[in-house]
Amino acid sequence: MGKWIDADLSIMAQDEIIKQFEASNIRVVWDSKTEKYYFSVIDVVQVLTDSADARTYWKVLKNRLIKEGNETVTNCNQLKLTAADGKQRLTDVADTEQILRLIQSIPSKKAEPFKLWLARVGQERLNQLQDPELGIQQALRDNMTNEELVLTDFAN
Repeated sequence: MGKWIDADLSIMAQDEIIKQFEASNIRVVWDSKTEKYYFSVIDVVQVLTDSADARTYWKVLKNRLIKEGNETVTNCNQLKLTAADGKQRLTDVADTEQILRLIQSIPSKKAEPFKLWLARVGQERLNQLQDPELGIQQALRDNMTNEELVLTDFAN
């Protein structure tokens, strides 16, 4: 588990998980204090743009949005998320509302499917809050490897 860092530099607990959109991994954090999901902006940009360098795409887009006075960018936070090399790195994250605003700034054919995916992620969480058993099942799935998931699905 990493640490949450907001604009006031207060520290809160977070649960980092990986969600799948199509064949791509999106790093997602559930903050139990604010009861919000936070999504890795780089991961979302990568999915929407298919850019070879999502980090650079985000850097250029971020600078353009700041110049335009876009508050979505200035309200983004950073969290330490697990990078591909396994190390914890500060990563720009945005909540669902901010991600929806960001999507409007990125021309992409995947925008609508991604919005539907965001809605499903949110609905899953609402269902888990109403039925704790669903939350336990999801936690088990989140901690399984892809191979274990295939075997579980095959057994059912």
